[in-house]
Amino acid sequence: MSIEEEVFIKTKVDFDKILAYGFKKEKSLYKYSKNIMNNKFRVDIEINNVGIVKGKIFDLAFNEEYTHFRVKNSLGSFVSQIRNEFKNLLEDIRNNCFIKEDFIYEQSNRIALLIKEKYGDSPEFEWEKFPGYATFRNKDSKKWYAIIMNVAYNKLDKKANGEVEIINLKLEPSEIEELLKLNGFYPAYHMNKKSWISIILNNTISDENIMNLIAKSYSYTVINKNEAKNEWIIPANPKYFDIEKALEENNTIIWKQSTDIKINDIVYIYVGQPYSSIMYKFKVVEVNIPYEYKDENLKIQKAMKIELITKYEKGKIAFSKLKDFGVNAIRNQRYMPLALSEYINKIIK
Repeated sequence: MSIEEEVFIKTKVDFDKILAYGFKKEKSLYKYSKNIMNNKFRVDIEINNVGIVKGKIFDLAFNEEYTHFRVKNSLGSFVSQIRNEFKNLLEDIRNNCFIKEDFIYEQSNRIALLIKEKYGDSPEFEWEKFPGYATFRNKDSKKWYAIIMNVAYNKLDKKANGEVEIINLKLEPSEIEELLKLNGFYPAYHMNKKSWISIILNNTISDENIMNLIAKSYSYTVINKNEAKNEWIIPANPKYFDIEKALEENNTIIWKQSTDIKINDIVYIYVGQPYSSIMYKFKVVEVNIPYEYKDENLKIQKAMKIELITKYEKGKIAFSKLKDFGVNAIRNQRYMPLALSEYINKIIK
């Protein structure tokens, strides 16, 4: 990394400020010069129209460029002094004319801004050891749905060099499999490769496409029923209630009601062992039915009537699949993740 790259990393130029600082515009370049070392050397700084900074030092006694200060193993006091003068000037320009940004790549900063605008979540830099790593978490559930990281490019592609920024997102495994066939997508870096994917943030993939994928990743963290389209997962224990037999007699059944459930909500019934899978999809047709029942396993004070919409093959939506969507336990009624709902309704027949 050059001295300029080191000083101006994670910054964006303010062109009005560089003109006020004393830069002169010449075609597509902004130029500034200053004498240093008691007027024995001159520093020339150029900033192009995308904000890339390049500098040169000239020895005025010989009217030629001086480059020794860029040689890393040049440790003499004279060379060090020139290097420090050059760096100090760059830092002054940065402090007066550049805006601090969170990330290196322009697309990374755009995506972070779009996330802030859509979800209200700012990047969280949680690791002192990895200052370029930032998480985005759902403020309600506190769960991560995106992580931006700067990594060595060869960690993703052995033939590549340099450093890149990526975003890690959680997606449905079958979608990950398809995306990995496209440019810009890589097996997840430092995450579970079955359920996460890495996307390079160098404009290979459009902002719109990335934000669409972020929406899917975000859905895994949703606990707000409005985000989950008023859909629920409810457990059923076949030891205490034979739902299969009940549906042979009638496609509507009475079920214990939570206070949050409304008419027209969708209820998915997860049947426990030996099936351990979602087996039914119901629509809520009546709520707030007075119902008093109590035994050693169950207490009901209010019930709802649900009507069967779909029956799924046993094991088709098994608990192992639910884990891919962040459902790690179904002990009580819980919200249905949007991504899981989409998976069931688009893929499961």
